[in-house]
Formats: sequence, structure tokens, C-alpha cells
Amino acid sequence: MIRLTNLADYAVVLMCHIAARPEMLHSAFALSKDTGIHVPTVSKILGALARAELLTSQRGIKGGFILNRGADEVTVAGIIEAVDGPIALTNCVEGSAHDCDFEDFCSTKRHWVRINNAVKEALASVKLSEIAVAADWEPTVDRKVALLGEISAPIQRN
Repeated sequence: MIRLTNLADYAVVLMCHIAARPEMLHSAFALSKDTGIHVPTVSKILGALARAELLTSQRGIKGGFILNRGADEVTVAGIIEAVDGPIALTNCVEGSAHDCDFEDFCSTKRHWVRINNAVKEALASVKLSEIAVAADWEPTVDRKVALLGEISAPIQRN
């Protein structure tokens, strides 16, 4: 079975939530409440997405994360690679040291490269904008109250 890691799956969920409300700053706590993903996991994923320059972070009491570019410029492949590293179905397509005893005489290696490229291209063809629209994102009642408080709170100027 070919399966994404939970972190990659959660990263796509979080990016869909962020893209659904691109004008908002999204905190790890609020995203955790909205998605049910634990705060430490959300924080870890947001950090990885920011390091990959998919998100921009804004520090401070009213800080959070926002998309670094338009949702139509972000792909599912980019999100997965930000969290999990290069997409590689087998060790031999990764380009690093391999653990396969058969690599020197493997007759299928060139086919795995082709298959891996097809999967990567398929993931790269899916834009965040396409799946964020399909995501049913509705803040919880608690989050709606918090959002109303954030909207009505005076802006602090330094």
C-alpha cells in the first residue's frame, strides 16, 4: 500500500483551511480547534510549511500564519514535500544512498523512476485552490465567538 504520512495528510487539511480564509491570520490554536489536530502537531506542520515558504508567519499576540502566495500557485505535491521531503515511492528513485541489495542488477529500477514521476506529476497537477474550495470549512461555535472578538478588538499600533 502506498500511503502518505499523517503529517502530510494533516498539512493538506491545514492548508485547505488556511486557503479557505486567505484574508485571515490563522493561529495554531485556532487551526487545532477547527480541525481537531493537536496543537503541537499543528505547530510542527505550520513551521515546516513556513520553512518551505508556503506560509508566512506573523509574530505577536495577534499573529498567525497566512498563505505566502495564491492558492492557485500551491500544489498538493509542494505541500507533501514541505512536510515529508521529496516524493519517492522506492529508495532507488530518491537519489540518495540506497538500502536495496538488488540495485546494481535491478531490472525494474528505470520503471520505478517513470512510475514515481507519474505520481509526482499527478500530485503537482492538483492546486490548493481546487481542493480548498471543496473543503467544507465552517468554524466551530467557539471559534466564531473568538473571531468576532478578534474582529471587534481595537487594532494595536506600535
